[in-house]
Amino acid sequence: MFKRIITASMFALLALALVPGFVAAATNDPLASWKPAFDPSGAKFKYILSNVSHPAIEGAGVGYKIRDKVWERSGGRLFVDFRPLSQLGGEKDVISKLKMGAIHGMLSSSVAAANVADKLGIVNLPYVVDTFEKLDKFRDNEELFNEFRNADRQGKILAVDITGYGTYGWATTSPVRNLEDAKNINFRIAEAPVNIDIYKAWNLKFTSMPWPDVPQALQTGVISGLDHTPIVCNITKKFEVAKYFTDLSYAQGLFVHLMNKRWLSKLPEDLQTILLETIAEESAAARDRNAQQQADQIAKAQANGVEFIALAAEDKAKLVEMAAPVYKQWGAKIGDDYLARVQKALAD
Repeated sequence: MFKRIITASMFALLALALVPGFVAAATNDPLASWKPAFDPSGAKFKYILSNVSHPAIEGAGVGYKIRDKVWERSGGRLFVDFRPLSQLGGEKDVISKLKMGAIHGMLSSSVAAANVADKLGIVNLPYVVDTFEKLDKFRDNEELFNEFRNADRQGKILAVDITGYGTYGWATTSPVRNLEDAKNINFRIAEAPVNIDIYKAWNLKFTSMPWPDVPQALQTGVISGLDHTPIVCNITKKFEVAKYFTDLSYAQGLFVHLMNKRWLSKLPEDLQTILLETIAEESAAARDRNAQQQADQIAKAQANGVEFIALAAEDKAKLVEMAAPVYKQWGAKIGDDYLARVQKALAD
């Protein structure tokens, strides 16, 4: 009986294999076009770099550009093993592995990076680093960015650079044209302390959940809105369900390149230089492409029927007013002096 079942199963699989498209579907690899054009097996050193997002996002795909340039510059001695699409787990899990050294680096969403050090949360505060221009000014200010880079007081993790994925707003299944409409939405927000405090201050309904859980939650109606950017929502097909986007532009969506400091210190000095210089160059180039990618993705979404809504100036002013307790609370965590210096530098 058992043999007959096995035999039948084998014939069934053989029949399916003869169906056009079955084999292609079974072996489909979403990252096939990003495979390296070289054999990394001979590398003496490996840098394991994680990211939860899709590499079609410029700020995430930079991981592959870093991989290829480091390989060339190091003469094949250092392989950047970039793992996007949550291959190594959700962000909170990866941060724990990063601290232990099981993973060497991650392109962490800025909202999750605040779990490493409170000071990293400065880029998530409403209307502080809220435009592409302010992001560049912040990154180019070596004094301010050096404090950001060394924010981890335990000294385990460095924030070596930043890329972006657009400006934050609300992707929703029903239109949000004002703050009263927003009260009817259950927003998904990241598992991040800053964002939780923001949404509490704004008195809005929210659910904090890992990014991999979002598609099913959105499809089933567990959530009816996303706190995210047009780039991410369009590339990851969230706009297929959430057909409205309300532009808040309250923060820049960022990937903070976090690195295990102990692992870096064990790398030969010449490879340290190659790696850090390449990360800086490719991150700057990715930031340059950020605004154009957002414009392109908005145009594509609009062509597919997504409605983009501008929140009225008085509603934005109300959000700033309601966020006052967050500025006070996080100013104490970040450092009131640091927050004031960042705000002044970006306002000038």
